[in-house]
Amino acid sequence: MLPYLLPFMLYIGLSILGGYFNYGPFILYPVKTIIVGFSLYYFRNTYVELKSKYTLHQLSVSIAVGILVFIVWILPEGRYPTLGTSSFDPFVLPQNWMIFGSIFFRILGASIIVPLFEELFWRSFLIRWIINQDFKTIAIGTFTWLSFGLTSLFFGLEHHRWLVGILAGIIYNLLLYKYKNIRLCVISHGVTNFILGIYVLITGQWSYW
Repeated sequence: MLPYLLPFMLYIGLSILGGYFNYGPFILYPVKTIIVGFSLYYFRNTYVELKSKYTLHQLSVSIAVGILVFIVWILPEGRYPTLGTSSFDPFVLPQNWMIFGSIFFRILGASIIVPLFEELFWRSFLIRWIINQDFKTIAIGTFTWLSFGLTSLFFGLEHHRWLVGILAGIIYNLLLYKYKNIRLCVISHGVTNFILGIYVLITGQWSYW
């Protein structure tokens, strides 16, 4: 369980820590991106599910799903209560190198590191662990209503925007069930986060970060 739990716990723990001091989220984002990235690299041989192959058609569907989740994420904005607020405006930083460094690590972390550890945690580990605590005996993409419902719900509650988070969890889960491939979920999640990052930079709607 450790290779699946540790990167997730490190990221959450460092995110919480960042809220306790000035510029904490900006200082700790590069730190947690590097630390969590290293932990994923350290356990890389454990993640055999990331070695699954896929076709060009499946890749295209994965990208399309990522775009769909982005649209789902932004459309209902302001139409439902959220679980608190978030904001990551790098332009409050005093130096240009800090601003551009912060943007770089935010895009890098959100587009690569976050999709990797979240998909490994939610759709490789937890969705199978709910079915059987000896989760390695359960095939990737095995469906039960309980595991489907709980992972979709908890994935949503992990985010301030819980409603669209639940919808995103449902959509990513359906992609998993369709192709039984964690890599495609990682790609789709990465596409969502990358496009969202570009959208934030263009519009200045920092609350999405």
